[in-house]
Amino acid sequence: MAGPGRAPATDRHDFAFPLRIDAASGQVARAGYAEHVRQLLRQLLLTSPGERVCLPEFGCGLRRLVFAPQSAALAATVRIQVQQAIMTWLADQVDLVDVVVRSGADPAAGVDEGELLVTVKYLLRETRTADDLMVRVS
Repeated sequence: MAGPGRAPATDRHDFAFPLRIDAASGQVARAGYAEHVRQLLRQLLLTSPGERVCLPEFGCGLRRLVFAPQSAALAATVRIQVQQAIMTWLADQVDLVDVVVRSGADPAAGVDEGELLVTVKYLLRETRTADDLMVRVS
């Protein structure tokens, strides 16, 4: 649902993250709409509040929680922090469906001691397609 003057999401390309030069074209690398949103989500989850000078509130702070005692309370805290960060910073890009957090040693889920595995399930707002992003923090 492209607005006036905006390309449809399927045709839309944004700057890739991290910002880099595409070797083939010599231009700034670009990413399609769905990949760009995935990159934004990953950036949001892995940035700690205070890390960005011009946006000190931006981020989720997952890395600092890796050293917290592994428990159900930690998983609930991470889930709430991720939900709040996405609703604050990316609500115009995604409709959040679910956040699943696994922490501590859980070999069945592929999580080692001292790791967080966060899976974000969402709908892309412009195309209404479902996607998910898994971020492992250790």
